[in-house]
Amino acid sequence: MPSVNKLYTELKDKGLAVVLVTFREDPGLVKKTATDRGYVAPVLIDQNGDTTGRVYGVFGPPTVYFVDRQGRLVGRAVGAKDWESEPMRRLVESLVQSPERR
Repeated sequence: MPSVNKLYTELKDKGLAVVLVTFREDPGLVKKTATDRGYVAPVLIDQNGDTTGRVYGVFGPPTVYFVDRQGRLVGRAVGAKDWESEPMRRLVESLVQSPERR
């Protein structure tokens, strides 16, 4: 998750948040893991998986959500990604520059 931490740090001042979501996990374990691994992005816990699955259509981690300043979901990525790669950087930049966000 180091690249997700970097992504979060780079985007937070550009009006785009990276939010990590976990589901069906023990909250204490999630908090400990986030602390031990040095996650800087917020980690949300969906206790039973209903919201994650039903509302966002995600049934497996890892999933990264991109949220704008108005709290709107503007993008998501399911599965492990290399956030340092050129294709992923272009995707993120397109979300930052998206006209719907202005």
